[in-house]
Amino acid sequence: MSLISKFSVIAALSISLVGVSFAESENPSDPWEGFNRKVFVFNDTLDGYILKPIAKGYKFVTPDVVELGVSNVFGNLGEVGNIVNDLLQAKVGQAGNDTGRLLINSTLGLAGIFDVASHMGLKKSDGEDFGQTLAAWGVDSGPYVMLPLFGPSSVRDGFGTGADSFLNPIRYVDHVPTRNSATFTDLVDTRAGLLSIEDAISGDKYVFLRDVYLQRREFLIKDGDVEDSFGSDLELDEEFE
Repeated sequence: MSLISKFSVIAALSISLVGVSFAESENPSDPWEGFNRKVFVFNDTLDGYILKPIAKGYKFVTPDVVELGVSNVFGNLGEVGNIVNDLLQAKVGQAGNDTGRLLINSTLGLAGIFDVASHMGLKKSDGEDFGQTLAAWGVDSGPYVMLPLFGPSSVRDGFGTGADSFLNPIRYVDHVPTRNSATFTDLVDTRAGLLSIEDAISGDKYVFLRDVYLQRREFLIKDGDVEDSFGSDLELDEEFE
């Protein structure tokens, strides 16, 4: 599905959801819970019938080494967005690290199939996006929102996602079938990577995913320097997922 088609579906769905109750939520970060739950059901149903089965099939037929190579390629392309957002946040050292990773893995790593840079001491970061950049510039997150097709977000991160789309090299592939195939493969590969953690979901799935998303965003925005439940500062392990 092309980007234009995706936004067309989103627009149509948004119109169909006009009048949905924006019931108050017990979580102050999620004042639109009534609306968000409706969108969540739509996304979850679409995932269950289409994306998840495709991801399972992809994982079943794809050897682990090939799957890792595919993930590495898309991860390498993502370094472009990381570098730009590093610089926008004045993270010069990290920008140098990510630039080195992009150059080395694109050449010695054969277009990113192999993560040679990690073996040379250039560790892969948690990644930077424009939502994090806006946070660094002092923009408030705004309410939590469940976006049709795209999933958990916030008002700030929703705008960030739109900006980040312009930093995705796949967007600039002239051959439309190739561009669409690459976009779809990236989506399926990402979904396949989430299959193994679904068993950890318990209780209300909507609440579980919302809370995990909000906690993860706080971790990324604060570069792992967050507060525990007692109010003391903790520097979390960089490998926290």
